Amino acid sequence: MAILGSLATVRAQTARMEIFAATFSYLDELFRAGSPAFGRLRSAAIGVTKRIELTGGAFALEQVYPAKQRADGFFESHRKFIDVQVVFEGEEAMELADISRLTGRVGYDAEKDVIIYADCPDASVLRLGVGDAAVFLPADGHMPGIRPSAAPVLVRKTVIKVPCAPGAGLSSPGWPKTG
Repeated sequence: MAILGSLATVRAQTARMEIFAATFSYLDELFRAGSPAFGRLRSAAIGVTKRIELTGGAFALEQVYPAKQRADGFFESHRKFIDVQVVFEGEEAMELADISRLTGRVGYDAEKDVIIYADCPDASVLRLGVGDAAVFLPADGHMPGIRPSAAPVLVRKTVIKVPCAPGAGLSSPGWPKTG
């Protein structure tokens, strides 16, 4: 199941997994005031998503958007990539459910690496603020980008896509292998 917490906590929980090395190198730069990555995400326009190539087949999607109302959200999961979602500015709610509890709404799109699911009203609700992270594995259906309250909020966030295909270094027991 997902790994959640502050960046320090998530780093500690994934420290022995080499596949996350590029993720944390990038995040170190992103949260270093004055760095190019810090300036890039801090100044990005609303509605912009910028893809940043990392090493080992990983990449980051830097995003700026107003968090949406829950009714506008949807559950998704991925087969080829692990999502490491980190809030840089603002806050958002996310919902989480094991995909075994979800019903597919739109089949797997291999090009976008996404499966869309029907709503799951009894999912767990998470709240992420600045510096918080959520690691979603292929078995984790998730609905990100939701307003944590009725008030509108602007979110600056990065989603690091970490390859989880065979041979990518995923060796923890129980983590799904994909292909």
